[in-house]
Amino acid sequence: MKYTLSLLLACLVSMTTFAQETLLHCGKIIDTQNGKVLKEQTITVLGNQIVSVEKGYASAKSGQKVIDLKTKTVMPGFIDMHVHIEGETNPKQYLETFTKNEADIAFTAAEIAERTLLSGFTTVRDLGGSGVNVSLRNAINSGTTRGPRIYTAEKAIGTTGGHADPTNGFKKVNMGDPGPAQGVINSVDDARKAVRQRYKNGADLIKITATGGVLSVSKNGDNPQFRQEEVDEIVRTAKEYGMHVAAHAHGKEGMQRAIKAGVRTIEHGSFMDEETVQLMKKHNTYLVPTLSAGKYVAAKAKVKGYYPDIIIPKIEKVNTTLKKTFTMVAKSGVNIAFGTDAGVFPHGENAKEFRYMVDYGWSPMFSIQSATITNGKLLDMEGKLGVLAPGYLADIIATDDDPTQNIATTESVSFVMKDGLIYKQ
Repeated sequence: MKYTLSLLLACLVSMTTFAQETLLHCGKIIDTQNGKVLKEQTITVLGNQIVSVEKGYASAKSGQKVIDLKTKTVMPGFIDMHVHIEGETNPKQYLETFTKNEADIAFTAAEIAERTLLSGFTTVRDLGGSGVNVSLRNAINSGTTRGPRIYTAEKAIGTTGGHADPTNGFKKVNMGDPGPAQGVINSVDDARKAVRQRYKNGADLIKITATGGVLSVSKNGDNPQFRQEEVDEIVRTAKEYGMHVAAHAHGKEGMQRAIKAGVRTIEHGSFMDEETVQLMKKHNTYLVPTLSAGKYVAAKAKVKGYYPDIIIPKIEKVNTTLKKTFTMVAKSGVNIAFGTDAGVFPHGENAKEFRYMVDYGWSPMFSIQSATITNGKLLDMEGKLGVLAPGYLADIIATDDDPTQNIATTESVSFVMKDGLIYKQ
């Protein structure tokens, strides 16, 4: 009897703790729905959801906890639509393909995930790795490890010799002939099978490499690498399995094939032109500029030995067009989603993308909206992510300064809450 009463008391205490409301007294909040900055607001959080947002600093009632953010600017947790969470740039990254075990990748990824979360990114879209990214997503969801909410493509899909062929640069005896199971296709049937394999492996979405890539060990960085019928089949099959498609693409022809097929996002878009912009508008396609990657890679290309020699001309070619391309894009009114390609540069520095976006012509508010309300909608989480409003998940961050006035303050987030739990204060 005594044991039963003790157990009941413990359960009641646990339920009371879970039901405790938290009041966040916010000096400013960014209203991403209306593009406004509101002063002196109180956000009430219960469990993992926002219960209310009201003007003024509400007095705490019995049992309520108060967090003082009166000197801060508060906003929804950032969403990065393009990361590679399994690893990070370094001069030995190409050698690590042969030296790292899955367990090594997993421990690295866990540290990266926590670093990403603490920098204010409470949700990310992981666009291609080994499959460890699926396990990491599951571990975070179960509470085993700390990190952002992950939507992962598992392994990216490419063509033989294409940007996502995992054996590029290997000696012939090690190249083999990877197929759909390894994310390499060469026909419509292969395309269908590769998508279904990603689904079987636990992917949330599909990522394809519609053109060559800058950092793959191959000569061409912008040629189209899928036939139209192949990318059509990928998008069709992905839709049947409830997944959207993100397309890595630098060159015009590869971008246009992907857009016509119905991909949701174009990643990078280095050689975007007016014709492609108009096609994106017609098909309601979003561009993920990943300016941070371009900036970082251009700087590291000057360090002898950092990248293989075959890559340097591709980096230089992209670097010559970045400012012209994205200044044009910023004026064009094309749909923009925030994404960085973190992993190509150090994780945790994702917020530098905001500064680069502003440099190329987007406003601070637009940039913040692209990383919150816009990306929430693109992840089919409209009504759950990207806004500080009742019913939304309690993903809440704060900065010491107002980023609509000083965008660089996004690079030093001082408060992080995800799903109602505080990770940084």
